[in-house]
Amino acid sequence: MFDDRSPIYRQIAERITADVLNGVLLADEQVMSTTQYATYYRINPATAAKAFQQLVDEGVLYKRRGVGMFVSPDAPAALRARRRESFFGDVVDPMVAEARAIGIPLGEIVKRIEQSMNEDVR
Repeated sequence: MFDDRSPIYRQIAERITADVLNGVLLADEQVMSTTQYATYYRINPATAAKAFQQLVDEGVLYKRRGVGMFVSPDAPAALRARRRESFFGDVVDPMVAEARAIGIPLGEIVKRIEQSMNEDVR
């Protein structure tokens, strides 16, 4: 379930974020409570609470007093926008720099990307 590469609370936050992005968790849908999460995954409740608080701070989740935590209505769009920005900065910009350094023309890059995108559709 959890690995040793990053703190468990970050892994929880990343998993919930991925579920929102992939449509597993929908806007205004209730998520497991921190106690339920801690019990189910056999982790310290404070660890789960730290992950949930991080998601509240980021605007992914919101609290309804006495009811629980829910996915923020704007979370899917906001998360996609953040991911797009990091995608260009983390993936595209370094790829373009490397292609430029080794002399790959833009047309060849575009052709390869189009091929890959078409393969995923099949």
